Amino acid sequence: MNVFITGASSGLGEALAYRYAKTGATLGLFARRRDRLRHLQETLGATATSPVHIYEGDVTDVSALQYAAQDFLAAAGVPDIVIANAGVSHGTVTGGKGEADLPVFHEVFDTNVMGIVNTFHPFVDAMREARRGTLVGIASVAGFRGLPGSGAYSASKAAAISYLESLRVELRGSGIAVVTLCPGFIATPMTANNPYPMPFLISASEAADLMVRAIEKKKRRYVFPWPMMLVGKLLRVLPNVLYDALFAHAPHKPRK
Repeated sequence: MNVFITGASSGLGEALAYRYAKTGATLGLFARRRDRLRHLQETLGATATSPVHIYEGDVTDVSALQYAAQDFLAAAGVPDIVIANAGVSHGTVTGGKGEADLPVFHEVFDTNVMGIVNTFHPFVDAMREARRGTLVGIASVAGFRGLPGSGAYSASKAAAISYLESLRVELRGSGIAVVTLCPGFIATPMTANNPYPMPFLISASEAADLMVRAIEKKKRRYVFPWPMMLVGKLLRVLPNVLYDALFAHAPHKPRK
């Protein structure tokens, strides 16, 4: 099995790399921090039975992803699974002193939305020709409703959910599955500084196990852990007037 993962140097991406290495998969790991990638390659290489290929780059850099995809295709063949995992999360405000947040909005959207598109694009033709493979995008429960102080993050994850749904329908009958994963709170560097309670928090390794099972089953959309699935359903049907009253004074994520 061949698996390509972005954002692989820490958090969920790193946990997924360890999880798939145990299955004997040939890995393509893409991330910004080369030192972390090399450490991961050496650690996995000590026990892995298949090659671990590493690629330094940012998912907003189209050429870097195109190079990584071409190299991985040449070295390992058509991937069975491509996981667009890279993402960023920063608190943002609009107007007033939030003018400094304008570039942060661009960064969040470029990474969390276009990063998924950039990751999938160089692999789709080869997967379509092979008539197999699974494209996996990491969205979030935060994409179900707009969270105050997290306008960029919530909107980017909502956009990711819609994009992945569009892609899933586009590829129907091609042999390529599209899986949308919507995690709740996961203990990763991204959530480490959140100044508010995080209900149903699970570890990255627990999340990776749940994600791998969902990918194996080719679930169209998977919300986890299960209590967050219930919360997500409730949020989506909550009347606007009630939602506004409940979340108007919710604590905000720190701004960048």
